[in-house]
Amino acid sequence: MTEFRRVTDAFATSPQIELADVARAAQEGYRLLISNRPDGETPDQPSAAQVAEAAAAAGLAFRHIPVQGGPTPGQVDAMRQAVAEADGPVLAFCRSGTRSIVTWALGQAASGAHPRDELVGLGRAAGYDLSGVLG
Repeated sequence: MTEFRRVTDAFATSPQIELADVARAAQEGYRLLISNRPDGETPDQPSAAQVAEAAAAAGLAFRHIPVQGGPTPGQVDAMRQAVAEADGPVLAFCRSGTRSIVTWALGQAASGAHPRDELVGLGRAAGYDLSGVLG
């Protein structure tokens, strides 16, 4: 079972989810899944299409915003917009959850939704070090 790491009441991150985790995400109240992992990074990961199909079956919305390395401004904006438009809590995932929280945090900082120190604290509480990213 994949660990969902709550960052705020409206946003959580996770390492790579399995297809069985999608129904659990719906049961736990998430309304949108965001994959920040490019297809084919490893041969054992489900594709975005497979996750999208499982999400639809579970009644969840799905967005694929693949990030390689650091997120681009366009990816940060797409993530910020997806989270802002979500109909409830969001679960974002990648290989470890780091790309997801970094992409989210950069969007939150740019929009002014959360100050830098608060984002660093939220990241730390969820098990991520954002201090070097939000400089």
